[in-house]
Amino acid sequence: MPQARAPRSRPFDAGAFEPSDATVLRWLGMAGFLINSRGTTIMIDPLLRGFDMPMLIEVPVTSATVPRLDAILVTHGDADHYSVPTCQDLIGVTRGYHSTRYVAGVMARDGLPAHGHDIGEHFQVGVVGVDVTPADHAWQNSSPGASERTFEREDCCGYWLDTPDGTIWAPGDSRLIPEHHLTRSAADALLFDFSDSDWHFGLAGAARVANAYPETPLLLHHWGCVDAPDFPPFNADPASLYGLIDNPDRIRVLAPGEAFTLERLGGT
Repeated sequence: MPQARAPRSRPFDAGAFEPSDATVLRWLGMAGFLINSRGTTIMIDPLLRGFDMPMLIEVPVTSATVPRLDAILVTHGDADHYSVPTCQDLIGVTRGYHSTRYVAGVMARDGLPAHGHDIGEHFQVGVVGVDVTPADHAWQNSSPGASERTFEREDCCGYWLDTPDGTIWAPGDSRLIPEHHLTRSAADALLFDFSDSDWHFGLAGAARVANAYPETPLLLHHWGCVDAPDFPPFNADPASLYGLIDNPDRIRVLAPGEAFTLERLGGT
């Protein structure tokens, strides 16, 4: 079967970084997002250039057109999440880089002013409160030759963002952790990785997460961007979700660059 592809990108410019009276999210492609919460600007796992696999999309913004960022949040050290070229390109306009303690150490060696955090730690970026959440993505330990280092669970993370307009949960790449992923309060938007891979939720696990929060909008990512029809982490198809989850109309198949305005569940 042909690989599912993301919709055509919708480029945006510096206007997307200006203050407003809302919180707006834009998928950057891959696992990346731009969040502008009333003028506080955050990118999560931006990959704007330099990936080593063939791409199916045009990135919706270039590093040269980013005017400012209050923070870049990195969930883990894989190249599709911690893009060294992208982060170095943005160093002149970014106030701070945040990740786990291990990844922050790698970033510091790459010349980036990185802050390392423990799982469960809270920090503030402008008007946005950020909690570091658990993840399980130490795939290197089961892949001989992938690394000389033994990876720990706390080397990867997700983020819970509390904005003036609602909450956003970015779980990061992770195997399902039922006691964590299925028991939180419902976020107002979930940055949703549904790739059918052993070191991600997997399709069945993704359905369990979605159904644990049956009203939360699902902003799909980690799909349709890389030409990799035989590589499960990148070749998911949104069509596979519709028969598996409650309230499937909350699935958001965004184009890279398309704006999504955050609203609290129930409109409160």
